[in-house]
Amino acid sequence: MRIDILTLFPEMFHDVLNESILRIAQEKNLVTFHLHNIRDYSNDKHKCVDDKPYGGGAGMVLKPEPIFNAVDAVEAQGDSVSKKILLTPQGNKLNQKIVENLSEETRLMVICGHYEGFDERIRSGMNVLEISIGDYVLTGGEIPAMVIVDAVVRLIPGVLGGDRSLQSESFMNKMLEYPQYTRPAEFRGMRVPEILKSGNHSKIKEWRKKKAVLRTQERRPDLLEKETQ
Repeated sequence: MRIDILTLFPEMFHDVLNESILRIAQEKNLVTFHLHNIRDYSNDKHKCVDDKPYGGGAGMVLKPEPIFNAVDAVEAQGDSVSKKILLTPQGNKLNQKIVENLSEETRLMVICGHYEGFDERIRSGMNVLEISIGDYVLTGGEIPAMVIVDAVVRLIPGVLGGDRSLQSESFMNKMLEYPQYTRPAEFRGMRVPEILKSGNHSKIKEWRKKKAVLRTQERRPDLLEKETQ
């Protein structure tokens, strides 16, 4: 998979993209990352990318020209058409299903917003999937872009070296993950459940399933409600 990231702050991504699973995915040649500074595509001699909003109001709005210029130029760098993602609070809230769908694409282009948002013609003038990572305010789209990239890349076949860990993770089975324990068997008076030390794998599987359901009912009953709708 090729992932292009359009941003005003490309330097924010260097450490994130070169650590942990994202680094391993690159070393396995399963993904390539390409960072693009939106300012490089501004027609303004001062590389200005924003302006005051028509009609007045606080803050500045990202202009359409640099974004369209950047998208057109970056798209031409690859052999395949990219799935374009616009990061905005007005977008669809990110969930595991969206992540799974994105992981099946061969190329993604992630467009990070900033300031007071995008000129509306950026939304209406190009085919983009608008995504939000939650109902709260962030300074820009860079951190949401990192969230999406991390969530997507780990689902690419071969990145994690197998699918067993994926199958048991939270949200993969529409439920939260069951409680996990490791050594020591007792810590500050808290003991590992005996069933997990029994070696009875069928009983352990049954226990984990019950605990996953219980935890989901207690903490995220909305996930179970969606499953039954």
